[in-house]
Amino acid sequence: MITRTRLASGACALLAALTAGLAFPAGAAAGEPTGEDAPKVNLVLDVSGSMRAKDIDGQSRMAAAKQAFNEVLDATPEEVELGIRTLGANYPGDNRKTGCKDTAQLYPVGPLDRTEAKAAVATLTPTGWTPIGPALLQAADDLDGGDGSKRIVLISDGEDTCAPLDPCEVAREIAAKGIGLTIDTLGLVPNTKLRQQLSCIAEATGGTYTSVEHTDELRDRVNQLVDRAADPVVTPVPAEGADRCPDAPTLKSGLYTDREEFGKQRWYRVDVEPGQELRASVSVGADRAVNPSYGVLLRAVTVHGREIVRGEAAGNGRTDTVSTGVRYPKADREDDPTETVCLQVTHSFSAASGVKTTPGLPLELTVDVVDGPSDSDDVASFGLGRGWWLLGVLILTGFLAGLVWGWLSRWRVSVWRTN
Repeated sequence: MITRTRLASGACALLAALTAGLAFPAGAAAGEPTGEDAPKVNLVLDVSGSMRAKDIDGQSRMAAAKQAFNEVLDATPEEVELGIRTLGANYPGDNRKTGCKDTAQLYPVGPLDRTEAKAAVATLTPTGWTPIGPALLQAADDLDGGDGSKRIVLISDGEDTCAPLDPCEVAREIAAKGIGLTIDTLGLVPNTKLRQQLSCIAEATGGTYTSVEHTDELRDRVNQLVDRAADPVVTPVPAEGADRCPDAPTLKSGLYTDREEFGKQRWYRVDVEPGQELRASVSVGADRAVNPSYGVLLRAVTVHGREIVRGEAAGNGRTDTVSTGVRYPKADREDDPTETVCLQVTHSFSAASGVKTTPGLPLELTVDVVDGPSDSDDVASFGLGRGWWLLGVLILTGFLAGLVWGWLSRWRVSVWRTN
C-alpha cells in the first residue's frame, strides 16, 4: 500500500493535539551523545575600533560587552569548558595584511577560572580591523577534538573587513567538516548588511542570529547560548549514500549527515523485522544561493524496486531547509524474513547563476526502527494511532450537539409562531 502524506496547517494542528499521548521512539544507536566529553563554548568578541562607539545604554559597545561577559562568566555552568577569542584587539595600524591576521585566544577553551577570565576581559581595548573569517577558522581549531557539543558565539558590531576570505563561506566549510559545531551570531548594530552577513554565518551551521541593542539583552542571549551548550545534543554521524540501492550502506536507528549534489540521488538501506515500524525523515539545507521552486522526495522501496511509501515537500521562494518523512509498519508474521528497505533521497534544488555546485547540499537523515503498533487499527487510523478514539468522541459530541441545537431551534420557531 502506498501512503502519501500532504501537509496542511489546520490538519497538522488537529493531528498534533490528537496524537500528543503517543510514545516516543526508542533512542538511536548512532548519533547519540556519548556524555564522555564536556561541552565546549568559544566566545568570539569583536574588539575593532568601532567598538568605541557609545550607543548602548549610554556607554561604549566595548564597555557593554565587558559587563555582559563578566555576568556570563559568573553564570556559566560548571560542566561547560569555555574560552574567549578576540578579533581586532592588538593591531592598530593601517596595514590590511597584518590587520587581517589580528585574532588571538584571550582565554583558552577549558575548565573555567572565573577570576582569571574576567581579568583577561578587563584588559581589552577597541583597536583594529574586523577579521571575522580568520577568527572563525581559528575558533573552530580551538574547539578541535572530543565528542561533546561545540559552539561558537560570535559578537560583532560590523562587517568583515578582510574579504575575499568570506566569513559565510568559512562557516560553510566548517559545517562541511561534519564536526557538529554550531555558530551563533549576535549583532550590536541594527545594520542590514551586518545582519545579512551574520545571519548567513549562523544559518550555515544551524545556529541563530540575534540583534541586540542593550546590555541586558546581550547578557541574557549569551547566557542562553552557553546554557544550551550544556544540554544533551545528538551529533549526526557521517554516512555516504550510494547512487543505487545495492551499493547503499545499511543504517541502524540514528541521525546521519551526508551531502547530495544537484540533480543526483542518494540511496540508503535499512533492515526491518516483522512487527517493527520504520520511521524515517530527511531535511535538505540550502547553504548557498539557489533558484526558487524546489522540493525534496523521500521514497521507501523494496530491493526489487517496488515503492512502499513516499513523502514529499515543495516550495517556491526563500528557504533554508525542506523536510519530509515516511512511516512503514511491517506486519508481524512468523514466517516473514527480515526485509531490507531502500531509502531514496532526491531534491530539486538548482544552483543560482555563478554559484558553486560542489560540494552538494547538506542533508540530515533520521532513521528509527521501533516496535510496530500492536493492533491493526493503530496502523490504519489515518496516522492518529491511539488518538483515534479521541477523534471518535469529538465526532459523537458534535453530532449530539447538532441534534440538541436543531431541537432547540425548532422549539423556538414553534413558540414564535404560536405567539
